[in-house]
Amino acid sequence: MKKNIQDRTFDFAVIILDAYFILREKGHYKLSEQLVKSGTSIGANVEEAQAAHSKADFINKLTIANKEARETRYWIRLFNRKELLLDFPSYEYISKEIEEIILILNSIIKKSRSNLS
Repeated sequence: MKKNIQDRTFDFAVIILDAYFILREKGHYKLSEQLVKSGTSIGANVEEAQAAHSKADFINKLTIANKEARETRYWIRLFNRKELLLDFPSYEYISKEIEEIILILNSIIKKSRSNLS
C-alpha cells in the first residue's frame, strides 16, 4: 500500500530528526539546525494544507512545502561527506525520498492549479 504525502513527509521528518542528532553529536550545531528546520517544515506545511480555507490557500501551503523540500535537498546533497552524514545509515533513503517528495508535491500543485481554472 502506498503512503500518502502526509505520511511520507512525516516519516521523512522522523529520519531527518535522527540525522539532526547525529550532526549535533559531531558538533555541527548550525548545520544541523538548517537541516531540521527545512526537513521538518515540509510535513508541517503539507499538514497545514489539509486545513486550507480555499484551493488557492491549499496550493500556497504546498508551494511552501515544495520550497522547503528543495532547500532540504540542497542540505542533504551538501552533507554527503564523511564528516557530516555520509556514514548516516539512512543517508541513501533521505537522498532518494526527498526527490520523490519533490516530484509528488510538484504533481499535486500542478493538478490543483489546473483544477483551479
